[in-house]
Amino acid sequence: MIKLGIIGTNWITQQFVDAIKLSRKFELTSVYSRHDETAKKFAIKNGAQETFTDLEQFFAKGQFDTVYIASPNSLHFEQAELAIRHGKNVIVEKPAFSTQKQMTKIQKLLDDNPKVLYFEAARNIHTENFHAIEKKLGQLKTVQGAEFTYSKYSSRYDLVLDGEEPNVFSLKYAGGALQDLGVYTVYDAVALFGMPEETAYFPQLIRTGVDGKGTAILRYPEYNVTLNFSKITNSHMSSEIYGLKDLIEIDDAGEINAVIYIDDDCNKQVIGNTIDENPMLPEADDFARVINDPQKPQNQKDYNYWRQLSVYVNKVIYNLRQDAHISFVGEKK
Repeated sequence: MIKLGIIGTNWITQQFVDAIKLSRKFELTSVYSRHDETAKKFAIKNGAQETFTDLEQFFAKGQFDTVYIASPNSLHFEQAELAIRHGKNVIVEKPAFSTQKQMTKIQKLLDDNPKVLYFEAARNIHTENFHAIEKKLGQLKTVQGAEFTYSKYSSRYDLVLDGEEPNVFSLKYAGGALQDLGVYTVYDAVALFGMPEETAYFPQLIRTGVDGKGTAILRYPEYNVTLNFSKITNSHMSSEIYGLKDLIEIDDAGEINAVIYIDDDCNKQVIGNTIDENPMLPEADDFARVINDPQKPQNQKDYNYWRQLSVYVNKVIYNLRQDAHISFVGEKK
């Protein structure tokens, strides 16, 4: 049983804790929060044994071997670095890190600590439906690009409209649409098509200085991939991967709840409609599989692929942000 410590007690942390309960491969033992009352409340609710409000003590004395980091984006690097130095496996919520410099430092630290494993929690690429897309994409005779859309109005935007600045819409905490929902679309593109040759980003900035929504274009040798994402509007547009006359239609680039192949004659074939009980369960199972048996050849192959993919996605997101001249508070390039 993998002993898990968590940083962060928000809704996404609860969803991951619910996923590991379904997985039955993890045991939540330790909870860190800046506030003692919050940590204890979360621990009691989820059966954790210990709580901490001091990060150094959490890593030095916590009875866990793997940490799940779901703090504000700007804190991921410092917390992941500390975890690795204490020999803890790291599962960090997307986006893992804000700059390429941070990613490079973490990769170097991982190389220096080969027994420590690192995962970016990009849940969409671990689902059965995403694997169905990969398989069908490999069967297309011609590929002519794609459009991925993921737009969901954030209730936190109501706070922005009221004059506040929540973390997800703050430059101080590395917020914005690209850093949040946009990550899913970048993962879709890079996992399916590889690294683009060029990138461009056209954001719609909001009062706090972050991008509330935007369109990114990734240029490949023979086609473009367009990414549309937003935290200040809703969209019910499907995502599509274009063949010649045929295409793959995806209901949502982030959730990926339904996948349909439409052939040359407009005949539709459902190739993916499995909705997991918890959308984070597939990634929890994948991470556990590698942590429990890291030397198995297939697990090594998958781990190395996910780790490299995380590096590529970080580079694409950073380049897109630089193209749009979006800089976070205190950012060191």
